Amino acid sequence: MRIILQSGLPDCRINILSEIMPELPEVETTVAGLRSVLEGQVLTLVEPRRADLRTPFPPDLRQRMTGARVTLLGRRAKYGLIETDRADMLIFHLGMSGRWRVDPGEIGKHDHLLLETEAGRRLSLCDPRRFGFVSLVRSDALDHYPAFLTMGPEPLGEDFTGTSLRARLGGKKTAIKLALLDQRVVAGLGNIYVCEALFKAGIAPDRAAGSLSAKQTSALVAAIKEVLTAAIAAGGSSLRDYARPDGELGYFAKQWCVYGREGEPCPRCGAPVLRRTEGGRSTFYCGVCQGLRC
Repeated sequence: MRIILQSGLPDCRINILSEIMPELPEVETTVAGLRSVLEGQVLTLVEPRRADLRTPFPPDLRQRMTGARVTLLGRRAKYGLIETDRADMLIFHLGMSGRWRVDPGEIGKHDHLLLETEAGRRLSLCDPRRFGFVSLVRSDALDHYPAFLTMGPEPLGEDFTGTSLRARLGGKKTAIKLALLDQRVVAGLGNIYVCEALFKAGIAPDRAAGSLSAKQTSALVAAIKEVLTAAIAAGGSSLRDYARPDGELGYFAKQWCVYGREGEPCPRCGAPVLRRTEGGRSTFYCGVCQGLRC
């Protein structure tokens, strides 16, 4: 498996904020922040401060990670990866509210995992809702990690192309919005960036996935890459609970074209941005630019 290495909120309504969580750009930004502190460092302290988050902490986490040197940090989809010279890979997921804090002034009740390095730096995994988790696997077994077994290609990878996406969508009658959220089709895409990419590509979110032409899938892939790249450059979106490891907020939310902008004018045509709910998630779109008026 290839490990991916990349170097003020709008007035959103409470029900919109409650359904969003850190997505691929936020995880990529987190990994970049951790890399500057952890890479090449020996871990002198590894301390779980409770038994579990969404799932139990690995029982041998402290034993296997203490004294190990961090050799690599990366990302797979929405998962962060920390590899050591003991050929162990720590996998973390931020869930709804998780974030890493670097050199926190004090340790609070929501700081559930502490790491300290030989350079005297301290990191804490803070997760008030405890929907995140931490796993530990052997590096050579990463491909067999259950969440990765059927996962599709990375959206920023060279093998994610219009041709490859069209092949994966072939025959699918499900809506393209829902198809892109299927991690078997493409890894790591979430609700915010799918809405934004579909808008940029001018594709209706309820369009049957298998009905897209070669030209449309190529435009969609280009839009996905453009949106994700811009979001990473902006440090991600400032969600209610998310902040970068240095405590700063990402500002990509200021660049949202449709997400969270129900009733506001479309930046292209001026028609009001619409919202619909599918599968418990909000879809934002322009009925004119994307050819959908319901």
